[in-house]
Amino acid sequence: MDFIKERCKSAVYSIPLEYWEDLIENIITKDKVFIYGSGRSGLIGQLFAVRLVQIGLKVHFVGDMATPIIGKGDLTLLISNTGKTVSVVKTAEIAKRIGSCVISVTAAPESKLAQVSDLVVPIQTVTDSKSSELAPLGTIFEDTVLFFFDCLVPEIMKRLNVSESDMRKRHAIWV
Repeated sequence: MDFIKERCKSAVYSIPLEYWEDLIENIITKDKVFIYGSGRSGLIGQLFAVRLVQIGLKVHFVGDMATPIIGKGDLTLLISNTGKTVSVVKTAEIAKRIGSCVISVTAAPESKLAQVSDLVVPIQTVTDSKSSELAPLGTIFEDTVLFFFDCLVPEIMKRLNVSESDMRKRHAIWV
């Protein structure tokens, strides 16, 4: 547990503050937010999408049956450890062609995904034999992205003047 905690903490602190600011600003100013990732990165994206919906934003997860088409005034937020996942890169290319702002969160800031993106939020993870043993297959990246996204939520709430009580009213469990 300490190993994962320390690696994730280090990775989150490695994200320059201007990236935090740019991502928050795009989330709160774009018409709609589209989030996509594949596999466990996709699950992390879905968790963040739920929080943004609870805040009151128009958010969709790419690939869901009821997801509308991405538009010109929208944000497309993509998550990929390697930046090579074909479905994620293709989504970025399509969104970019449509005119959406494309932001990627990746541990590969020189990847194809990064090259297509308007902004890259770099997650600096350390890959070594200890990581393979104690946190295999992208665990540090995925946990760091979840932690990072959860750290953004209170600032987004503050800027939009949304309280936890407001969020609770949009929480599915209260329906």
